[in-house]
Amino acid sequence: MDLAGEWRAVVADEDLRRTWLDDPDDEGWAPVAVPGHWQRDEAFATTDGPLLYRTRFDHDGPAEPGERWWLGFEGVLYQGDVWLDGQYVGDTEGYFFPQSFEVTEALTERREHVLGVEVACGHPSDRTAKRNLTGSLQHAPYLDPAVNPGGIWRPVTLERTGPVRIRHWRAKVRDATERWATVQFRVVLDAAEAGDVVLRSAVGEVERREVRRLAAGENQVEWQLRVDDPALWWPHALGDQPLHDLVVEVIPVPEGAEEAPEGAVASHAVGGRIGLRQVHLRNWVLHVNGERIFAKGVLAGPTRQLLGEATPGELRRDLELAREAGLDLVRLHAHLARPETYDAADELGLLIWQDFPLYRGYARSVRKQAIRQAREAVDLLAHRPSVAIWCAHDEPFAVDGDPIDDTEDATPAKLLAAQQLPSWNRSILDRSVRRTIDKADGTRPVVAHSGVLPHPPQLDGTDTHVSFGWTLGDPRDLVGFARALPRLVRWMGDLSAQSVPETAEFAHPERWPDLDWDALDETHGMQRAVFARRVPPDDHPSFDSWRRATQEHQAEVVRHQVEALRRLKYRPTGGFAVQLLADGHPAISWSLLDHERVPKLAWDALRDACRPVIATADRLPAELVAGEAIALDVHVVSDLRVPVEDLEVRATLRWDGGEHRWRFGGAVAADTVARVGTLQIEVPDAPGPLTLDLSLTGPTLGDEPIERTDRGRIVSR
Repeated sequence: MDLAGEWRAVVADEDLRRTWLDDPDDEGWAPVAVPGHWQRDEAFATTDGPLLYRTRFDHDGPAEPGERWWLGFEGVLYQGDVWLDGQYVGDTEGYFFPQSFEVTEALTERREHVLGVEVACGHPSDRTAKRNLTGSLQHAPYLDPAVNPGGIWRPVTLERTGPVRIRHWRAKVRDATERWATVQFRVVLDAAEAGDVVLRSAVGEVERREVRRLAAGENQVEWQLRVDDPALWWPHALGDQPLHDLVVEVIPVPEGAEEAPEGAVASHAVGGRIGLRQVHLRNWVLHVNGERIFAKGVLAGPTRQLLGEATPGELRRDLELAREAGLDLVRLHAHLARPETYDAADELGLLIWQDFPLYRGYARSVRKQAIRQAREAVDLLAHRPSVAIWCAHDEPFAVDGDPIDDTEDATPAKLLAAQQLPSWNRSILDRSVRRTIDKADGTRPVVAHSGVLPHPPQLDGTDTHVSFGWTLGDPRDLVGFARALPRLVRWMGDLSAQSVPETAEFAHPERWPDLDWDALDETHGMQRAVFARRVPPDDHPSFDSWRRATQEHQAEVVRHQVEALRRLKYRPTGGFAVQLLADGHPAISWSLLDHERVPKLAWDALRDACRPVIATADRLPAELVAGEAIALDVHVVSDLRVPVEDLEVRATLRWDGGEHRWRFGGAVAADTVARVGTLQIEVPDAPGPLTLDLSLTGPTLGDEPIERTDRGRIVSR
C-alpha cells in the first residue's frame, strides 16, 4: 500500500508536539508533498524545520493468520520520529537506505489510522563539526548552502509479509572467472515464531534451495551460490554488461514437513540485478576481471540540488553523457545516489567510485551512527557491478572553505602544511568507517579518505587533490609536480577550474560590470578571489567576453592536464577524476555541463583528451626566448586492447612569418604509451604567438584526424 500523496505539515514547536497526534483539526497545517523535500512546498520554502508531518489512511488489518504488516520509509532526510495512532513506533536516521517498523498490532486495533512523523534536518551551524551524515547534500562548494534538503523524500509504504520477513539482505560477488563465479549471500530474518523455512536464492537460471531452522526473532544466515561458466560483466571499454536477475525468498515449511510444498507462497522476497565480475586496486591501478584499466573519470554531485527532484531520465542522461565523453568512471561525490543512477551505471558499463556521505569535518558524536550507516551502504550496493571503489571520507579537514587559502596564490608547500596536524576525523572516524565497509564487503577496494597527502605515521597517502591553474600555480606545473613527487599522481582528483556557464540568467549579465558579486559567491559557488587572479572581470569589456575567457581557461586546464596524466598511465598514474560533471543548480563552478546541461568549452576539451587513442606532446613553455633550443617529446597514448597499425603523427610549429613541420609514423602496442618522436626546436627570432598543432591519423581511427593545439609566446632576448 502506497502512502504517497498530499500530507499535512506544520513547523514543530513544543505546544504542537503535545497535541498534534490527537487533534483532528487540520487548520494551520499546510499541504506538503510526500515524497518530496519540504522547501519545495510554498509554506516551508524558507524553513529549516523540524516539521511535523501527518496523514490519515484506512486499512482493514491482517486478513489471515500469520500475516504481518510493515511500515516502510525508503528515505527520510535526515532524522524521523514515527508515530501511529498516537503510539511511538520508532526513529529513523540516515537518508539513503530503507527503514521499516512492524505495525501489525496497530493495524489490528482499528480501521482508521493517523500516521505522524517529525522530520528534522538541521542546517549545520558549524560546518567543521557537522552532525548530519548528509555529505554533499548539506556541504559542497558547488551547491547553494542555504537550501535545506529535508523531507520525506522517498516513498512511504505499508507492506504485507508472512510470518518471516527479510529485514536485511546482502549479495556480493566473492570471485569471478571465466570458469565460475561465487555469489555470497547474507540475510537477517525476523521470524514471528520458531520453525523451518526454505531459503531460495537464484542468480539468473542458477538457484539454490535449503532448509533452515529459525528461532523466534532475529536470525542471521549466510551461504554461497556457484555459477559455472558465467557471462562476466565488464566496463564499457572492455566488454559487455550482462546482468542477471537476483532473488532471495523465504518460504515457511509446514510443521511436520521436510520441505515446503510445491507452489508454496513465499513469506517474503527481495531482489535486484547483479553483474558477475571482480575488481582489485593494485598500486592505484584498477583491475576488472584481471584486466587493468586506466580509469578516466569525473566527479559528480547530485543531479539536482534536491536529490528527489531529478527525473529518472535526467539521472540516466548524466551517465550517458559521461560515457559519450569517453569516461570510464564516475565518482559520486560525498553522497549515495538514487537507485536509478546505479541501474544506469550497471547497464552502461560505467564504474562508480562510491563516496560515503562524509565531506570535511564532523563532530565526534557521529562515529557510532557512521558505522551503522556504512553497513547499510554495503547492504544497499554490494550486488552492483558498477560500484568498484568505496571511499569513507572526502577531504576530512575541519575547515569550511578551501583548505588552501584562496585569497592569495597557493603553493604545494602550503598544501602539505595544511594536512599534517593530527585529526580525529582522519585518524578515528575514517578508519572506523573503512574497517566497517571492508568487513561487510571485502570484495572491493576501500579508501579510508580522499585528498589526504602522506603524513606521519601514514606515509603512503591516498589520491591527490590539486588544482594547478586554479588554486595552485600554473596549469603547466602538473608535469613538474609529477616528476618531483610521482607518488602523488597515482590517482588525481580536482582537476579543473571554475568557469561561467552559457545559461547565466541568474547572474543578470545585463548589469555588467555591476553584478551582485556577493550573491554569486555565497549562493552560486563562485570563488571570487581566485577569479580575480586567474580571469579578472575588470579585464573584460562585457559579460560575454569574460565568460568566454573563463571557459577558455577551464578548457586549457582540463585538456592539457588530462593529456599529461594519460602520458603517465600506469607509471605511476592509475586514473583521475575531473571536477565536475554537471551543476545541480544555477552555479559558477567547475562543471563541464551547466545546470541545463549546456556544455562549456571544457566539455569538448575533455572529450578530445579522452579519446581511446590520442597524440600529445610536451607543452610549450608559456614564454620562449628567441634563439633558445628546446626539445618536446611526442607520444601516442592508446587505451585500445589491440595494437594500432599504420599511425601517422604530423606536427606543425607556426610563428609570425614561418613554420616548421615534422612527421612520424608506425604502430603502437595495445594499452600503452609510446614515444614516437622528439621535436628539436630552435626558437625563431619572431616575437609574438607560437602555435604547435598535432594531427593523428590512422586507418582504424576514423575519417577525421585527431587534432591538438598548444600555444606559447616568443619574447626577445
